[in-house]
Amino acid sequence: MPSETPAFDLRAVVLSGFLPAALFAIGEGAIIPIIPIAADNLGAGLAFAGFVASLILVGELIGDVPSGVVVGRIGERNAMIGAAAVSVVGLLVCVWSPNPWVLAVGVFLVGVSTAVFALARHAYMTTAIPVHVRARALSSLGGVFRFGYFVGPFVSAGVIHLTGATQSAFWIHITCCLLAAVVLLVIRDPATGARGFRRPTRASRPDTTNRPDATDATDAATAPTGSGTTHPTEPPTDTGAQFVQDEAHGLFRTIRTHRKVLLRLGSGAGLIGALRAGRQVILPLWAVSVGLDDSTAALVIGIAGAVDFALFYTSGQIMDRWGRLASALPCMLGLSVSYFLLAWSGHLDARVGWFVAIAIGMSLANGVGSGILMTLGADLAPRDHPAPFLGAWRFTGDFGSAAAPLLISGITAVASIAVASGVMGVLGLVGAGVLLRYVPRYLPRRLR
Repeated sequence: MPSETPAFDLRAVVLSGFLPAALFAIGEGAIIPIIPIAADNLGAGLAFAGFVASLILVGELIGDVPSGVVVGRIGERNAMIGAAAVSVVGLLVCVWSPNPWVLAVGVFLVGVSTAVFALARHAYMTTAIPVHVRARALSSLGGVFRFGYFVGPFVSAGVIHLTGATQSAFWIHITCCLLAAVVLLVIRDPATGARGFRRPTRASRPDTTNRPDATDATDAATAPTGSGTTHPTEPPTDTGAQFVQDEAHGLFRTIRTHRKVLLRLGSGAGLIGALRAGRQVILPLWAVSVGLDDSTAALVIGIAGAVDFALFYTSGQIMDRWGRLASALPCMLGLSVSYFLLAWSGHLDARVGWFVAIAIGMSLANGVGSGILMTLGADLAPRDHPAPFLGAWRFTGDFGSAAAPLLISGITAVASIAVASGVMGVLGLVGAGVLLRYVPRYLPRRLR
């Protein structure tokens, strides 16, 4: 007799999945606009402040490579708890940093731990959520992440205003990491029924082979072809952890295998990531250059984040109704125009007002493109074994995200922040052209 399908406990998934993700995202949203300002307060120039801010994304890029193996070996919940602990260590280094170099080390540690937490969070939701509601759950998870970027800067602005110390913003993320770890330790895992930090064993993982919503990963472990029954030949593995382990396995070999699409359309994805990540660095730097105080800068970036957060569902509707280019092109062109306007406004008397308007305009353009990278990756991935390609696709986008802040800080060092903004605007136009050229080549008409 087949085993009875266990009831899906939405409350348990919300508490153990969405709540830690929301806490971690709020903490990260609180520190991202503050990192360049904190570096500037420690004596860094604009260029080096941009470099320090870029290290959170560089850390995420480097953390992408081993994170799949880590999650596969110790489990999703354990990986999230461990990542939160490492993040706390990095944040304490940031709090007590006596100079920008020590701050850079702490920011890099936070970036690496963020990569592990994000991948473990994805794997956890893949395991805990039944297939028939998984897409909606993962879409909502993306919304939770944007919610954190929306709320975090407001919390940061309030704490800095009350304490008068920029470093106090790092305590927000420390608190959020500790709360997320406590939630993961206390709340029961809906997939296993277990609590706490424990190394998962293959026998302890849920048997999903008889579930009607089981994924392809468990369907593979069946009896040999021709037998009258289908039953597992070995205890089933955790589908979420296995998925992210497959993503990380043979990453560079997968990049070589799919080099044509990754070089062509993947370069467009990298430029999308670059323009998105660039705004997280250039806006705080611009706030420093126009003389805004720390709490006001965080408040402006928080208001802009609200616009971004409000559009994550609208973007999905645009892509489903009018195709991927209807989301990708307005995103890239809007960000490009915003970068050009930022470069042009630097010499104006009303540059503070222009800064506020451009920050909101950037968030509007970015919000229109919410989910475009994940959607394009899902469209392009092989149906039979998508995980390795999705890992390579994510790495391509993250490479652009990590490179952009380094490019901004380098150009600022040799020229000016206005020139750096102009270069980013040019890259946006190039990215729009790449997408316009190659999306029709690789996607069918109904999707593009």
